[in-house]
Amino acid sequence: MTVSDEALAMAAAGGDRAAYADLVERHYDRIFALCWRLTGQQSEAEDLTQDIFAALPAKLRGWRNDARLTTWLYRVAVNAAHDRRRRAATHAKAALGWGDWEKARQADIAAEAEGQDWLQGAMASLSEELRDTVALILGEGLSQAEAAEVLGLSEGTVAWRMSEVKKKLRAVAQEETR
Repeated sequence: MTVSDEALAMAAAGGDRAAYADLVERHYDRIFALCWRLTGQQSEAEDLTQDIFAALPAKLRGWRNDARLTTWLYRVAVNAAHDRRRRAATHAKAALGWGDWEKARQADIAAEAEGQDWLQGAMASLSEELRDTVALILGEGLSQAEAAEVLGLSEGTVAWRMSEVKKKLRAVAQEETR
């Protein structure tokens, strides 16, 4: 006499490994076939079926025996397929967003590098005194008063030098746009 699916499920929920093995043997192919139809891909169906049966002992503890075991297993499979689709859609959306973010980041890096290259070229056209002043103020983040102290100049001279730097850089930029 064969033991019913429901009796095997109750025994498996209680920790009976032989009952669980019998359930797997009886229903694995059926659930695999359903998963293949739900996913449309053999490899996905194999993974999904394995995931379902790996989680089955814990899920059986929540089975209330108010429906046939096969009906309940189908519901578990359908829910697992839906969960997998949602996760895949979320990952695809996240990956797509990540790709856009990475493209924007790379564009920003390229624009910054281009700006740095331009600035270095423009700075090469400045006199040593102006380059020293700019290096301290913009490069090192010193205030005009601090730069004046380092250079042994008055703060007014440093301010004038920075004004000259701006004029010369504007002239270089205007020349390039012509």
